[in-house]
Amino acid sequence: MAKAAAKASGSVTVEQIGSPIRREAAQRATLVGLGLNKLRRRSTLPDTPEVRGMIHAVRHLVRVVDGQ
Repeated sequence: MAKAAAKASGSVTVEQIGSPIRREAAQRATLVGLGLNKLRRRSTLPDTPEVRGMIHAVRHLVRVVDGQ
């Protein structure tokens, strides 16, 4: 349901739930690219295949937030 709501609005909101400490540099860079740098921070991004791929690459560090 959350994916359908995100696609309908054309944006996706992600929240950082994991720390990039002791992670590969590429994963840290992906978090920065998503606009995240501290725990519990949220970022709203356009729902594109590129952004979805970045979310998939760090799926253990972020979660997609339902529309609020």
